Amino acid sequence: MVSVGYTLSSEEHGPTELVDHARRAEAAGFDFVSISDHFHPWVSAQGESPFVWSTLGAIATATDEIDVGVGVTCPTIRIHPVNVAQAVATVDVMLGDRFTFGVGTGENLNEHVVGARWPEHDVRLEMLGEAMDVMRSLWTGENASHRGEHFTVENAKLFTAPDEQPTTIVSAFGPKTAEWAADHGDGLWCSGPQEEVVEVFEDAGGDGPRYTQLHGCYADSEDEAVDTVYEVWPNGSLPGELAQELPSPRHFEQAASMVERDEVAESATVTDPDPAVWIESFEEAVEAGYDHVYVHQIGPDQEAFFDFFEDELAGELG
Repeated sequence: MVSVGYTLSSEEHGPTELVDHARRAEAAGFDFVSISDHFHPWVSAQGESPFVWSTLGAIATATDEIDVGVGVTCPTIRIHPVNVAQAVATVDVMLGDRFTFGVGTGENLNEHVVGARWPEHDVRLEMLGEAMDVMRSLWTGENASHRGEHFTVENAKLFTAPDEQPTTIVSAFGPKTAEWAADHGDGLWCSGPQEEVVEVFEDAGGDGPRYTQLHGCYADSEDEAVDTVYEVWPNGSLPGELAQELPSPRHFEQAASMVERDEVAESATVTDPDPAVWIESFEEAVEAGYDHVYVHQIGPDQEAFFDFFEDELAGELG
């Protein structure tokens, strides 16, 4: 069974809008929503970046049945894992078995703001593993202390604790991290229909849900959609590790100035209003091995996408 999800893009929408979108997604028939956790948007044109844990508290009270995930949080530099553990525990208590917690090694864009050094990926992976150990010990509701290489915890106890360990899914975009995710996480979180990542995860003994995000922009015409993506989400066309390494929206804007409009039109981002193209993109992700596939509607017009989903997509997906 494949779950169909909707992206709550906290880089593009304020907190009250995001709560409204979550409520609307539930009414439209989506199985789950995933909200991003950022301190900055990628580029200034996106315009927002509310604190995800406050927004999640509101979503918990505004919805009744839809599953809710965080895709994904970096619990290592900008926020100490003790604080993330408390935030996750509170949201888990509010949402119960509707909540899924995604974690990753983060982006310099968000993590540099506290003035800490941005370490190389292997070190960030070590930090993530240690942070997950800290959080899981706190989620037991027992007293916890920890003196590790990267974090210290002294005599901490969560009095608002979850009944069970929250489902913690690890983000991976390459084979090395996918193998690590199989050892440390309760599932896999990715972007796009990356089949190799799923294969490595499963070959390494990985089990549990496999999430991936698809990007698109539904509009009256493909030209209009491409224009919107080119203006609002040019970062999606940047290559390699830039998304993890660039430190500010200004730097992303400088890099994105090299992106041509034709590159957006030819990218994996869906801009064709034909429902068959959206369905094909979704099916490609399912065939690659993902069982939780969620769609990011780029741009301000979310209501048009909800109508499109209800009228053209809902009956064909899942």
